[in-house]
Amino acid sequence: MNILVINGPNINMLGIREPDIYGSQGFSQLLQLIENTAQELGIHVTQFQSNHEGAIVDAIQDAYRKYDGIVINPAAYTHTSVAILDALKAVGIPAVEVHISDINARENFRQLSYAGMACIKTIAGQGLDGYRQAIVYLSEYLK
Repeated sequence: MNILVINGPNINMLGIREPDIYGSQGFSQLLQLIENTAQELGIHVTQFQSNHEGAIVDAIQDAYRKYDGIVINPAAYTHTSVAILDALKAVGIPAVEVHISDINARENFRQLSYAGMACIKTIAGQGLDGYRQAIVYLSEYLK
């Protein structure tokens, strides 16, 4: 089983960026948590992060016929990117959306998720553990 994990803008700044919202663990700790989870489940993951919307769209399109599932945290593009929504819909790969913070308890504009409209599940407000939950859920879903 091959899963692509996509992280959007500023996720690479974890531990530095608003630790009261996103926690004090850094990006490298997130990457390690994802690798450990995949190893425990016996699946292969590829990780991708970009601050650029088009690069994320390209990564989703490139996943077609290569990956069984996608875990995606579009970050700020969650609330603005119809392009990411359309890419997810176009490839038809089962996807789980992850948000470190609880977007439903934040500003009104953060409560709309375009990407989530194409996902089979959204996990929000679970901190970095949300990624583990998403990978576990997706691997179960794909069996």
